[in-house]
Amino acid sequence: MNPWPCGYHGDPQRQCTCAAPTIRSYMGRVSGPLLDRIDLQVEVPAVPFKDLAAETAGPSSAVLRQEVLSARGIQQERLAPYGLFCNAQMSTALPRRFCALAPEGLRLLERAMERFKLSARAYSRILKISRTIADLEAAPAIGLAHLSEAIGYRSLDRGLA
Repeated sequence: MNPWPCGYHGDPQRQCTCAAPTIRSYMGRVSGPLLDRIDLQVEVPAVPFKDLAAETAGPSSAVLRQEVLSARGIQQERLAPYGLFCNAQMSTALPRRFCALAPEGLRLLERAMERFKLSARAYSRILKISRTIADLEAAPAIGLAHLSEAIGYRSLDRGLA
């Protein structure tokens, strides 16, 4: 969904002309509890033509697939005793066990929770996403970079209006 009715917020080529009340009304059509259940909320800016036409490419699908399969293997091994196969399936008790944060991570998450007025559900989802990001890097513990990235995926919680 576009967070702005015009769809041009942040577009380098077109100016957003939406008024704040219009944005609030538009965003109000999607309930907070529904947004709370969306794990990854990412703003995707328009891609300039020169980038679309560039001949350089990122990692191949095969490389990315292998990284995902490797992370899934880590998750399956960790969660098999609980009858689960991925981090998203963890109940509320398991993130406390497998998504432990260092004190600086706890402070970062606390500031994000207060600043963005995040719910308990968002807290749990951020922990699970952080664990998944760490798994993609085969990191044994969630680091600040993993946690920061997961918090960044809650863009609609950040009050875009």
